[in-house]
Amino acid sequence: MPGAPTAHIWLPYTQMQDAPEPLRAARTAGSRIILEDRRELIDAVASWWTACHGYNHPHIVMAMEKQLHTMPHVMFGGLVHEPAEKLAARLAVMLPGPLNRVFFADSGSVAVEVAMKMSVQFWLNQGDTGRTRFLSFRDGYHGDTLAAMSVTDPDEGMHALFKGYLPEQVIAPIPRDEASADTFRQLLHDHQGEIAAVIVEPLVQCAGGMKMHDAATLKGIADAAKDAGVLLICDEIAVNFGRTGTLFAHTQANIAPDIICLGKALTGGVINLAATVATADLFDAFLSDRAEAALMHGPTYMASPLACAAANASLDLFDSEPRLQQVATIEAQLKRDLAPLASLPGVVDVRVKGAIGAVQVSELHNLDWLKAQFVEAGIWLRPFGNVIYTMPPYTVTSAELSAITGAMAKILPRWAAREIDAE
Repeated sequence: MPGAPTAHIWLPYTQMQDAPEPLRAARTAGSRIILEDRRELIDAVASWWTACHGYNHPHIVMAMEKQLHTMPHVMFGGLVHEPAEKLAARLAVMLPGPLNRVFFADSGSVAVEVAMKMSVQFWLNQGDTGRTRFLSFRDGYHGDTLAAMSVTDPDEGMHALFKGYLPEQVIAPIPRDEASADTFRQLLHDHQGEIAAVIVEPLVQCAGGMKMHDAATLKGIADAAKDAGVLLICDEIAVNFGRTGTLFAHTQANIAPDIICLGKALTGGVINLAATVATADLFDAFLSDRAEAALMHGPTYMASPLACAAANASLDLFDSEPRLQQVATIEAQLKRDLAPLASLPGVVDVRVKGAIGAVQVSELHNLDWLKAQFVEAGIWLRPFGNVIYTMPPYTVTSAELSAITGAMAKILPRWAAREIDAE
């Protein structure tokens, strides 16, 4: 509304005509967001799943301050710098197998766009001009840019709204059982000559509703892609760096993707940075006497020295602090605390994987009321689709996590009884 503090701001995923005024954040500390009115909220979603070390970790802050005074940014075209070289080398060592060529981007969506562009050009550089499509999965989400939207779930990705504008891809069900496995394999077979790559979110389709599949399912997808002779892209932007219990989710299936997309928690949630990492074999397909065989892509702020310094500091913390142990502790508590919620009216399923806990409901009504109730309880939690979920910082305390799950247990019955209808 005119004159309001947000009068000139266009908020994400928001119908601005009737949206309630957003809360005003003033500062952050640990697992908490402190509002301008001095209320403190426990962040149950780690700022869209990024703040894995909690907020304001001194080691990351110190690294960024040092880099800020030395060289906050320099273009990556024709120049390289030590923070990016160090980070690329560390990622190449951390990632399994031959994933060792790192292309830096400035957002997860762009990292996916780069992966898709790499995949198509990989085949073009070898004279195969027919492989220009991708096979992706129902309930998947890969970003809001054009190509990333095209491989996102048709409903979630607004395919109907942008029909004729989005590229048309091959969408399969996640092969959770024999019937869906047959459908997946048949689609892969029918479109084999058109498909450049299969793209999948390993173990958890986060923005698609926290839908989970096991390592055996993921291995089946990888094996089918290999048998069909197509590339495999693992989009780990939401689940990388420990979220599912291992540093990288796909390692639980012992598979070897051709490309992996990293982001979100890469910098510990302090600044935007993403990476598309390819195998040596894929990289070699771009080496040529022909200039047009090169990968012609270059985000302006790619490999920002400031962001690379933050990412290197974040990786230091995985070496020096017990992050994966903390994730295992969170997983155990989430399983214990959320299990009783399965019997509540309106609850369809309760799922936990690593530091992800999701309560799926039959219908997510009265969303603004629900969010307000969590804020009143001191919790920053953003339900969406048909899930009420938490993906807290790994440094969340047991008491803070109990406050999150306790709020769920108290508010869900009131929501199920449609208490707002009586207010």
